[in-house]
Amino acid sequence: MKAVHFGAGNIGRGFIGLQLVKSGYEVCFIDVNAQVVEALQSRQSYTVGYAAEEAETETVSNVTALNSQTEAEQVIEAIATADVVTTAVGPTLLAKIAPLLAKGIEKRSTTKALYVIACENMIEGSSHLRQEVLPHLSTLPDNVFFPNAAVDRIVPLQHHDDPLYVEVEPFFEWVIETRALPENHPQFAGVTYVSDITPFIERKLFTVNTGHAIASYLGALFGKETIAESLLDVRVRRGVQSALYETGWLLLEKYGFDPKDHSAYIQKNIKRFENPRIHDEIVRVARSPIRKLGPRDRLVKPARELMDRGIEANGLALGIAAALTYSDPNDSESSELNTFIEKHGIRQTVTTYLGLEAEERLSQLIVSQYEQMHPMTDSIA
Repeated sequence: MKAVHFGAGNIGRGFIGLQLVKSGYEVCFIDVNAQVVEALQSRQSYTVGYAAEEAETETVSNVTALNSQTEAEQVIEAIATADVVTTAVGPTLLAKIAPLLAKGIEKRSTTKALYVIACENMIEGSSHLRQEVLPHLSTLPDNVFFPNAAVDRIVPLQHHDDPLYVEVEPFFEWVIETRALPENHPQFAGVTYVSDITPFIERKLFTVNTGHAIASYLGALFGKETIAESLLDVRVRRGVQSALYETGWLLLEKYGFDPKDHSAYIQKNIKRFENPRIHDEIVRVARSPIRKLGPRDRLVKPARELMDRGIEANGLALGIAAALTYSDPNDSESSELNTFIEKHGIRQTVTTYLGLEAEERLSQLIVSQYEQMHPMTDSIA
């Protein structure tokens, strides 16, 4: 069995590729990082370590790689003969890989099914990828499926002498939706299969991603460098817990999760964030603030849904306001956001980037929190 995986970064090697190999697949990684691609081609294996009390490692074999910039034809051929295609490239890059994926699909001469799974931090990632692929196809074959998935594993930025070594947390979760899949769909190691993935996606997005983001933005506000360090500050910890109990209330209302189980889920994730063996830098978690402040993403969406139900999202508003103060000159989204705030003021920024009207109560909460953090910043608006 053959799998093609777009993204040979830490998540690709330390999570998705690892589980595919454990499921019996030969894995071909697709990336533009020449050093990583050449190392995978040469060694055809790599090592995964775990950030735990008892340090463990395991060797991942039966792998290779292709460079999508210089070996495009080989990538197309690999897709044409694959059983599974997965991605871990980031939501913004799905559109860029879509043309290659479409060419590979069109070149397929086999009658066997192809499963394309976007393993991204987004709602309905595979459906989104499908929509990006369709314009490049004359027709989508009936035996090509795009099941939605939810994935969760903390893999921080890291630098090792070995360019292929990657260290991950022991915990992971990979959920795949079976709706619209044939009965004989593949079974991957460690995957949970569900008929409706929406509750699992939102539970993860509104707990793990929301909490992680707020820890990073509040941590940055108070001069911290890592997520674990941030959670040692009672102001950050209180802010994260407040937001997660707000999103928890929303999830219980929408999907009927057990209150005790969800409370335990929140605390388990806070413990994951504060794992001292994971040096998870704020610059990694906080990057791309425009995307994370989007109307359908981890901060604004749950806050707005709470407000629509008559519950004031004060903890989430605090986290959103902190995100609006975030500044990293090396992050293009952060620079764009900061420039817009300086030119147009915070109220117009909230409307333009968060999709909130000035008269909305949530908008007022965010602006109020922001002005307390930056008392003199909004003289324009």
